[in-house]
Amino acid sequence: MSKKVILESTITCPECKHQATETMPTDACQWFYECTHCKTLLKPLKGDCCVFCSYGSVACPPIQEGTSCCS
Repeated sequence: MSKKVILESTITCPECKHQATETMPTDACQWFYECTHCKTLLKPLKGDCCVFCSYGSVACPPIQEGTSCCS
């Protein structure tokens, strides 16, 4: 039985706390995200594979599935 993968995640900017709900790509990692409010360029935190794993409400699809991301 496969687990249902959630494709939407709410990113919270660490600078201005603005939140935006985005659809995560299923075929690539997203290493950069520009805050739509303050224009800060977000990058993954050390040890995280993408901006959704660092700043999102839901981890990226490969992590949700228990596989490695960005291989």
